[in-house]
Amino acid sequence: MWRRCLWGGIVSWALAAGATYLTQNSTLLPTLILLGSFLVPAVFVLWAYERHGEDLGPSLILGSFLAGGILGVLGASVLEYYLLHRTSVWLFLGVGLIEEAVKLGALMLVLRRHHAVRGRRAGLVLGATVGFGFAAFESAGYAFDAAVTLDGIDLRALLETEVLRGVLSPFGHGLWTAITGGVLLVHREPGGRFRFPPTVVGAFLGVAVLHALWDSMRGIAVWLVARVTDDRTMDAMSAQGYLEDATDQQQHLFTLFSVGGTVATTLVGVWWLRVLVLRSRRERARAVSATGARRSP
Repeated sequence: MWRRCLWGGIVSWALAAGATYLTQNSTLLPTLILLGSFLVPAVFVLWAYERHGEDLGPSLILGSFLAGGILGVLGASVLEYYLLHRTSVWLFLGVGLIEEAVKLGALMLVLRRHHAVRGRRAGLVLGATVGFGFAAFESAGYAFDAAVTLDGIDLRALLETEVLRGVLSPFGHGLWTAITGGVLLVHREPGGRFRFPPTVVGAFLGVAVLHALWDSMRGIAVWLVARVTDDRTMDAMSAQGYLEDATDQQQHLFTLFSVGGTVATTLVGVWWLRVLVLRSRRERARAVSATGARRSP
């Protein structure tokens, strides 16, 4: 099913993009934005559901996706508006803490009446679902913002934004919230009460740091270029994350540091998730083995 949805969505998005380009009809923009923003997150959620979460039920999956998207984006936007004001690299740590906390809160809200839903596998699937819901709605906002300019509709910027965020979305919010969700639910009590031992708090803080590094990597790259080339006039650019009047050497170093840092951050997150998935598989295998042993005479 997920493969058919993926290819069908890609074809539909390409047709919508072509029709919008040919007709210059702005009424097609909502269709184009929604298809591009929701395609990859929805397909990954469908894949996770078919492979690992059919016992959770479609209603819980859909509720998690919508809660992560609607409540998560709204909550994060309001908190960031009132709590974060200073523009700096440290601002991104605040963004990471707020957005990861809001997504985790959305997951807990969805599960408040599902006391039996616990364990690492359920947390990984539902956490990823909440994260992908957040990513889908956030991407729609970024796509709309890229499309609307003072000179009219910038279709090229819209398409570039959707392609870039679509390619990167599996390594962002879905990955981060899968990690925190998996750790949270493995410590959930049988009666449904959520516990926050140091393991859960550490996972939350670790994911928030990964989130902050992902968002601030361009600014960090500018700071590193300034140190390597001993050009302290670039320090003011680090908060904005771009270079002005840079030499070829500085441009090359900026690309190396920004891309390399993003890849390194992604690999750490993927490795962390992989460790949790392997633990979940071992736990499930032990549970199946124990069930078989009890049934045998």
